[in-house]
Amino acid sequence: MIKLVLTDMDDTLIPAGHDGASDYAIEGIHAMQAAGLHFGPVSGRQPSAMGWMFKNRSECYSTGAFCNGQVMFVDGEAVASRATDSDALMRLAAYLEEETDDTYLKVYSLGDDFWDNDAYCVTRDAERVRRAMESGGNAWLKGEEAPCRPVVDDAPVFKANIWSARSREELAELRERVAAEVPELSLVFPNNRVRLFDILPAGWDKGCAALELARALGLTPDEVAVFGDSDNDLPMIDAVPNSVAVANANEAVTAAARWHIGAAADDAVAAALHQIAACAATGEMPSFMRQMSTTGFDVTNV
Repeated sequence: MIKLVLTDMDDTLIPAGHDGASDYAIEGIHAMQAAGLHFGPVSGRQPSAMGWMFKNRSECYSTGAFCNGQVMFVDGEAVASRATDSDALMRLAAYLEEETDDTYLKVYSLGDDFWDNDAYCVTRDAERVRRAMESGGNAWLKGEEAPCRPVVDDAPVFKANIWSARSREELAELRERVAAEVPELSLVFPNNRVRLFDILPAGWDKGCAALELARALGLTPDEVAVFGDSDNDLPMIDAVPNSVAVANANEAVTAAARWHIGAAADDAVAAALHQIAACAATGEMPSFMRQMSTTGFDVTNV
């Protein structure tokens, strides 16, 4: 029986271009909670971004893993966190300054309770920030402006990313070079569209956070369902048996997931939440986790 659902947000629960979770999705979350189950977003975004994504219904994100799993909450309380090494981030910023003119490090200050949302660009060159923000891959992102500073602050860092005007193919090559220069850090694409990397401590990811949340709730991995679409979801997809890819997921996530459902644009994850809630009374698995085709592959039916 599924007792905890963890889902990526952008392009998984929330389709591209939408302003937040649908009413149907929020109703599914409420149905799960009424049945005694837990729901949580697992997002690269910081906790403060969850309000607009869930229409300020805080019960929808009282449990979850944020900043790609670096900050974890259960029932409104922070249960674990994993900071990124500030010295490694400073070395990364220096490398980007020396080796590029269109790419920079951005750091977010979350405060002691993880709910602040102050951000700054670690560069002396405001022009490189403009180039990265106005590139075709990032121009659609709004409200991402931030001041420039020459160094990483002393406060612990739980969210940071790399912004760039480069193509995703060029960024993949840059990731290989950064891995050699700063092996303490791991870079992941947060979705299948933007020209940026989220930065994590090497060895930590959404999969680690999913298992940490399960342990905090006293659950086994087979009682957890995870939903995703992009590279930063892969560790979570690999971490538990009941992993689910939406139809718009990239090839790697589609291949790795055990179960497959419809697209984010069709509110497929919301439909899955309703199925899981309905199964709580009987202890059964939802139908999209039970039907198999004659060739042995699961059938998309939500």
